[in-house]
Amino acid sequence: MATKTPQTLQEAIIYFADYENCRKAVEAIRWPDGVVKCPSCGSEKVTYLANQRRWKCYEKHPKAQFSLKVGTIFEDSPIGLEKWLPALWMVTACKNGISSYELARALGVTQKTAWFMLSRLRLALQSDSVSTTAREPTPCVSCLDSKASSASASPIPS
Repeated sequence: MATKTPQTLQEAIIYFADYENCRKAVEAIRWPDGVVKCPSCGSEKVTYLANQRRWKCYEKHPKAQFSLKVGTIFEDSPIGLEKWLPALWMVTACKNGISSYELARALGVTQKTAWFMLSRLRLALQSDSVSTTAREPTPCVSCLDSKASSASASPIPS
């Protein structure tokens, strides 16, 4: 991430409202070496299609295009990254944890949606080695890897 890390919920919501900031944050966690790889075949021969917000793999296989959500807990979720990343920020920054009602009010989503998001985030963070007592917004690489858990997540880079 090129700019400073959000320190408050308001800063996080404003920062992650821009898709480019979301994309850069998830890319930095998912591919720390900076080389984007196809989740289907592992090839590095990919290019970003800005108009579609997808990558295209040049290897021969059925799923040649993929988005940031593929292979993460965000996959198969209609909720955009502009809601997921501030939710992740809240989960990792709040020392006493948060309820689905609190998340719903903060993000402007229904309580049912907030519960769904929290259940996926908690499951992903549960399998991560990041200490839950330290509670600083910290990236967790295993949260973005769907092989690490059945519903992996993506914490926010700090």
